[in-house]
Amino acid sequence: MADMAEQPSTSIEQPSTPVEQPSTSEELSPMEARRLKLLHPLESSILPPEKLEYVRQIIDKDKAIKPFWVNKYKNEAAKNWDRFYKRNETRFYKDRHWIEREFTIYKGTSNNTDNDGTEGPTTMNCLEVGCGVGNFIFPVLEKNPHLFMYACDFAPRAIELVKEHEDYRQGRCQAFVCDLTKDPLTDTIPAGSLDVVSSIFVLSAIPAEKLESAVKNIAQVMKPGGMLCFRDYAIYDAAQVKFSSNPGHMLDTNLYVRQDGTMSHFFSAEQVRDLFEKEGFSTVECDYVHRETINRAMEMSIDRRFLQAKFIKQ
Repeated sequence: MADMAEQPSTSIEQPSTPVEQPSTSEELSPMEARRLKLLHPLESSILPPEKLEYVRQIIDKDKAIKPFWVNKYKNEAAKNWDRFYKRNETRFYKDRHWIEREFTIYKGTSNNTDNDGTEGPTTMNCLEVGCGVGNFIFPVLEKNPHLFMYACDFAPRAIELVKEHEDYRQGRCQAFVCDLTKDPLTDTIPAGSLDVVSSIFVLSAIPAEKLESAVKNIAQVMKPGGMLCFRDYAIYDAAQVKFSSNPGHMLDTNLYVRQDGTMSHFFSAEQVRDLFEKEGFSTVECDYVHRETINRAMEMSIDRRFLQAKFIKQ
């Protein structure tokens, strides 16, 4: 599984902010502008009352598709993600160099003192669930030489692509196929051994009735005091409004299916907080954040809305 946030999107039928035309020849290139934007943390997302009412009306009018199709998409989730990776391989997503900006725990490991009084590096044991093709794994491993990364995904083709990557090294990373909702992580990872787990645009691909099992599974391999870093789609995101503006995508409350059969759930802060706290985590932060996506061809901006959180295993 992986982040669909960087997939090209079209605008929804909603008043939008025109993009100012460049006034000089020194305008930054799109790549330079993107690089500069990624240096800054995401801003908080607060919807004004008129926009909140607008999106609620659109979403509330939408209806779930027939139960046969709902069950089919849910039962074939792993198969559809595997097809996605076979079709797109490593071309679809950009590397996530923003991880250290938003989750500073990945910036580096500290030193500890050995028994002989000398200082040595502290190894940080981590896991990325729903690793996709490694867009998160390899940038973090490159910058942190004292980090070991487990990585799992329920799409076998995604794991094959991770292992084929030129930077994949035994001793630094171990990738494996796992369905978080039913395959025990402890079959591969020692119980209570992980310092950090990242869940980046992953739980949104899991139906609500299976989320509790997935979080319980993750909790089993984390140390007390370990941190879980979370980012995923938030309710009232432009993508959710777009889904509801074109009926035929809704499977359940806040759960939708894309054209390729992969699913996307849109979370509320209350839902995510309750989900993790029920499984023995304490909440450090859990906030809505936004990123402005510019559609230069149509001269408009689109606000993407995400949920970003940090939890500590008790």
